This record gives sequence, C-alpha cells and structure tokens, in this order.
Amino acid sequence: MSKNIEPIYRQIKDRNPGETEFHQAVREVLESLGPVLVRHPEFAELKIIERVSEPERQIIFRVPWQDDRGEIRINRGFRVEFNSALGVYKGGLRFHPSVNLGIIKFLGFEQVFKNALTCQPIGGAKGGSDFDPKGKSDNEIMRFCQSFMTELYRHLGEHTDVPAGDIGVGGRELGYLFGQYKRITNRYESTVLTGKGVHWGGSRVRTEATGYGAVYFVREMLKIRRQSLEGKICVVSGSGNVAIYTMEKLGKLGARVIACSDSNGVIVDEKGIDLDLVKRLKEVERRRIADYANYHKDAKYLAGGNIWKIPCQIAMPSATQNEISGDDARQLVNNGCIVVGEGANMPTTREGVKVFFDAGIAYGPSKAVNAGGVATSALEMQQNASRDSWSFEFTERKLDEIMTNIHARTHETAEEYGAPGNYVVGANVTAFIRVANAMVALGCI
Repeated sequence: MSKNIEPIYRQIKDRNPGETEFHQAVREVLESLGPVLVRHPEFAELKIIERVSEPERQIIFRVPWQDDRGEIRINRGFRVEFNSALGVYKGGLRFHPSVNLGIIKFLGFEQVFKNALTCQPIGGAKGGSDFDPKGKSDNEIMRFCQSFMTELYRHLGEHTDVPAGDIGVGGRELGYLFGQYKRITNRYESTVLTGKGVHWGGSRVRTEATGYGAVYFVREMLKIRRQSLEGKICVVSGSGNVAIYTMEKLGKLGARVIACSDSNGVIVDEKGIDLDLVKRLKEVERRRIADYANYHKDAKYLAGGNIWKIPCQIAMPSATQNEISGDDARQLVNNGCIVVGEGANMPTTREGVKVFFDAGIAYGPSKAVNAGGVATSALEMQQNASRDSWSFEFTERKLDEIMTNIHARTHETAEEYGAPGNYVVGANVTAFIRVANAMVALGCI
C-alpha cells in the first residue's frame, strides 16, 4: 500500500472497529490505488477514497416474527446503502446466522465496485438478517419475510434502492418479500426487487447468471493464455445457486467437474458430478450433499473434507468469504491448478491471493468474476421498466457480452497501470475511476 494511502486505511479501520471482513475488503481495493492518485491528484484533494469508504446510509432494524409453535422470535435486519453515484442502490439480501453489520458493509463495499464494472446504471448496497432459513417451514419463512419487509419497504423504490437475493434468499423468499411490499404500498412495482420468478416479472437467466457469468470470465482468462475449458478438470465449492450453475456451464463448455461441497462435507465423483442429482437434492428436496453417494456408489463423500485438496486445473470457490486459506492455495498450486475464478464474494484470504500471484496462475477476483448476477439484475430492471419480456437466449447473449467486456476492460487496465495479468489491480482501478468520476461530476455528494 502506498504511503499516501496508508493513513487513510488506518483511519477507516479505526472508525470501524471489529469489522474484519470490511477491513479486508477495503484494504484489497486501496492497495491498488496508489498509481491512480498519482494520475488523478484531484481524487486525493476531494478525499474520494474517504468518501467512497463511508456508506451513504446504514439502516439497522428489529425483525419480530412468530414461529409455528407460537413463540415470538427476534432477529436483526440490515440495509447498507453504500454508494449511489452511478445509479440506484443495488445489491442482494442475505439471510444467514453469520450476518452482522461488518459482513453487510464488506458486501456493500464490494458491490459498489462490482456494479461499476458492469457499466450498468446501478450503485452499490447490501442487506440481510441473521435469520437462518434452514429448518424453517414455509409459513415461518413467510412470516419472517413479511416482518422484514414491513420495516424495509420505506427505504426501497425503483428510483432509490432495488434489492435482490443472496445466500438464503431465493425465489420463495423474494416472493414473500414482494407480496408484503405490494400489500403495504398498494403498488405493483415489479422493478423494486430483482431475482423474481419468471412468471411474475423475473429475468429468464437470473437464476443461472452468477454461475454462468463466472464461467464466461474464466473462459476469457484461458483465451488470453491460448487455452480453453475443453477437457479441464474442475472443482466447485458449494452446492447452492452459484455453484450449481457454474457446474452447469462448465459442463456445457467441455470441462469436467469432479467435486462440489456443502457446509458438512465434500462429494467427489471422478466420472463427473451428476448435476441433475445435485439440483434435485438441493433445489427440490433441500437435502445435504452427503446423500449424493447413496445414488452413485463410486462417488466418495468426505465428511468435513477440504475440497481444495482435490487435484484440479480450475478451482471455482462459490460458497462464502475466506474459504481458501494460504495453505489451501498452496495445495491447489502444488496439485496443478492453473486458474482460480471466484464465484463467491471474497472467498480467498489475503495470504491465499499472494500465493496465487507468486505462482503466476490466472486469478480472477470476485468483484469481476461474479458480476454476472447483478448485471442480469440490471437487465431485469430494464425489462420491467419497459414492460417487456426477453427470451433466455437473448438475455444470455447480453450476459456473455457484459462478462467478456468486463474481462477486456480489467485486463487492459492492469496493463495500463503496470500490472499485466493482475485482474485485482485491473478490476479495482477500472471500477474506482468510474465511481470517482461520477462522484466528482455530482459534486462529491
């Protein structure tokens, strides 16, 4: 980190004690910005870094709800509206026990730059709750979502803030949330949420978008190295939405996925993961990945296993933050991994990223690689605003084009700023300059 940025980072860290994930996300961006301030001294004079690192608005609220036994439960809700220089606040809602203000701030900060890379007119935000949907009935989830939206609705709107889904928030939850919004406001504003069901205003590629987009970015990284996905052995952590559609697109482009996981363990199938079975277990029956081995006797289930110990050429972390440690990264490199594409948000620790850079492998950071989800959310907003409906093929082509352009811009910017092949520098600098220019144009508010 350059000497003129180090005091800024210390100040941000002191102002936000205990928020380790937020500190990590800020540091990762700031480490790339020294050369930017040399070329653009006006950004330093106007304190753009300090401004962009402080959320425009932070909302914390109580969420009371009643479980099926009649007992009252209390959770905490969050919405951090981080930056609106480029457009309305845009970013998902996460329902998971790990959610706290620091987690939401890290996700919102990342979202600002991710959204900027898409070149869509959207700012950055994130929200959620420490509510855990696992083990809850549909009625319990409905009652929680209705209580959550009863407070949040007053902060939303198609010209203000447009949430989407994230971990723990899928089509079911979004339906309950939108139903309560409609009930309270007496308005059918389909543009106020994205990730909706196709039959009530959703995009036909939104479910697949983050996973598909991640694979498109990896495809472009391989092209630069005069390689392709054909025949490559892959592992994909997780078995939720992002992981499932990452595996699907990898298979369609000729790669072979041999392992995936959930929070309990890892399934390894050297013949190639049976994606239809994973979809049934996870999306329909809501079962654990361990049950995969009951249907494929040659597959191995590793209870509590580490997916990064499995030899592969392409690793795509698609579960959660900081899932690849320095030791995991060294294991991947030693086992012949040549590409890492981050489908989850900040899934690699700082030590792990350094290992990848030192080894010279192609490393795609999350803010660039997993931007396909929010890019398609922006396309969904366009469809809703025009009362239009696009085909799957048309929307997927637009997603492919957006991800290809993100790769091209980040690759070119990395070279321009003296870091060829460094997608972290390329993504951070490209996104920061776009946000900073907008903030200056708007009077830095």
